[in-house]
Amino acid sequence: MTAATSSPSFGADSFCVAILRALAEAPGEGGMSLPRLGKRLGQGASVVMRHLTLMGDAAIGGVRGPGWVRVVQLDDRWVAHLTDAGRACVDALPADEDAG
Repeated sequence: MTAATSSPSFGADSFCVAILRALAEAPGEGGMSLPRLGKRLGQGASVVMRHLTLMGDAAIGGVRGPGWVRVVQLDDRWVAHLTDAGRACVDALPADEDAG
């Protein structure tokens, strides 16, 4: 089912959705350093990294993730980026429930 791999309801909690939204609002290609992302979301970089790992395409416990994000190391910092699948997922999200 293709909707399952692009739908944020597929294994995504509210923190994953917050990460996706934050990365979508990042300038340029959707990249944001882990410390900056953590500060924006009010969480430590280790908490953010655990969620990003689950949201990537790595296989954990024999189950491949949805591939919404990729994390790369640039010099001495880690940067998270939305993939095309992640951007499609964000585009499919309903309006932000916290707005208003």
